[in-house]
Amino acid sequence: MRITRVAAVAAVAALALGLTACGGDDDGEGAGAGSKSFAAGSTMEKLNKAQKIKIGTKFDQPGFGQKGLSGKPEGFDVEVAKIIVKELGIPADKIEWVEAPSKVREDVIVNGTVDLVAATYTINDKRKERIAFAGPYYEAGQNIMVKKDDTTITGPDSFKDGTKKVCSVTGSTPAEEIKKHVKDVGSQLVLFDTYDKCRDALKGGQVDAVTTDNVILLGYIAKDEASFKLAGPNFTKEPYGIGVKKEDTDFRSFINDTLDKAVGDGSWKKAWDDTAGKFGAELGSAPTVNRY
Repeated sequence: MRITRVAAVAAVAALALGLTACGGDDDGEGAGAGSKSFAAGSTMEKLNKAQKIKIGTKFDQPGFGQKGLSGKPEGFDVEVAKIIVKELGIPADKIEWVEAPSKVREDVIVNGTVDLVAATYTINDKRKERIAFAGPYYEAGQNIMVKKDDTTITGPDSFKDGTKKVCSVTGSTPAEEIKKHVKDVGSQLVLFDTYDKCRDALKGGQVDAVTTDNVILLGYIAKDEASFKLAGPNFTKEPYGIGVKKEDTDFRSFINDTLDKAVGDGSWKKAWDDTAGKFGAELGSAPTVNRY
């Protein structure tokens, strides 16, 4: 009887050890190649078998994609991308984050530098000529950030007199939109490659305002409320999507399915609450993905 009990205990211990060994990461961010099955030859299968993925995002967007103390980007875009990666069965620590400023986002997709881009990436027809979008997964709106004590700028029409300079980022939707509201683009619109440089130019007095999406500006304001504020309401709608290669319809459909699932199981909202939601921006209702 004693031998039987010892054997039973040993069997239970071995089973427990086996279950532990088969488990995923402590953070549950990836289930491993063997736990997922995808169509042969699909991007999903290739990525799952490789157990690694390259993702383009921004490193200067508070709340969406900004390098943290860990040296890795943090924010809502980053967390949404991790949801997709988890659905692919790839651990989060196998993600290679590639900086993708506005002016190079299409290029890094077309050239295959990254597998997807999640980078406050507004869906529009011009970009869809070169790449494809899954989503949207969030809708922002363009706004203007000024110094805390500025009462002269109240919205985009404040630039029509030609006296004030506004900063944005090369290749961005906000840069194109604000051109409609300035009197002299050549003298009034200042363009940099990152919004951090725009923020610094505003603080230093080289420009009078910064314009981009409201959630990005709210991130800057949250970090320096004594210096900055928004000037007026949003004046555009900016649906954010996940950029992939134009011809990869199956991958786009997979990401759309994943986004729908994330909204349904609460992981989409949790990603927001843990990141950009801390800056006071409203999440709103989940936008309907566009399965074009």
